[in-house]
Amino acid sequence: MAIPIVFDMETGDPDDVFTLCALATHPWAHLVAVTVMPGSDEQVGIVKHLLGRLGVSAPVGAYRPGADVKPVSGFHRRWLGNAPAREPDAEAWQLLRDAFASGDATLLTGAPLKNPGMLLEREPNVRIARWVAQGGFAGDSVVPPEHRLPKFEGRETCPTFNFNGAPDAALKLLESPHVGERVLVSKNVCHGVVYDGAMHAALSARRLTPGMALVREGMGVYLAKRRAGKAFHDPLAAAVALDESVCAFREVEVYRERGAWGARPAAGTRTRISVSVDHARFLDVLTATG
Repeated sequence: MAIPIVFDMETGDPDDVFTLCALATHPWAHLVAVTVMPGSDEQVGIVKHLLGRLGVSAPVGAYRPGADVKPVSGFHRRWLGNAPAREPDAEAWQLLRDAFASGDATLLTGAPLKNPGMLLEREPNVRIARWVAQGGFAGDSVVPPEHRLPKFEGRETCPTFNFNGAPDAALKLLESPHVGERVLVSKNVCHGVVYDGAMHAALSARRLTPGMALVREGMGVYLAKRRAGKAFHDPLAAAVALDESVCAFREVEVYRERGAWGARPAAGTRTRISVSVDHARFLDVLTATG
């Protein structure tokens, strides 16, 4: 049975739109709704354009409908041209409220957490059965030596974009008794997953869903200017949302200290953070066709 997923995203980093494409036609996922931060009409237009190309219908919500901001990277325009601006279907918190009314949807977040934060403000008793977040950091006290990336060796805390974009909302989600399960795909792991020329070639040898074919198309445009590739933070979180065996996890307590985030081993928190990734399994899950 397909997993119902609500995807909360932004458009400053291209990997969010790639995640959207991958989920939209993935056989293991049912895209219930998409919420956008902050939700300008240009952002909503890009989301609806991609869903339209894939023949997928899902409501799109905005944190601040009609926001007069330009949080869209130049890559989106190089790839998609000038996708027409569109209005959202509702405020994001309203779509989130409706999506979690059935009790079984997974919240997948790849953006600063203002949309789910507003949901908790407006509907404090809402129940989110499972939250998979791209965010957080696991340091040396949590990650075994053989799985530490050299760039993070010796660290216990580190700033992370999505959590620091709305730290109060992040702490509310981490502490709320109404969030049943918290699965964090941490900075120290997702920085080790990169879509590069080798992955691009590997995808050419696989049968792809329409969404993943669109990802490969977009990454072809991206790699033409940046041959080193793109860190695939949010696609990794999406793969975990579909199959947690993509990563290994430890149960932890998450804390914030002087603008940085860390995790310490703890029991009974219902919060797990990634400590390593199975790269082959990640690619298999992301490109699954049945």
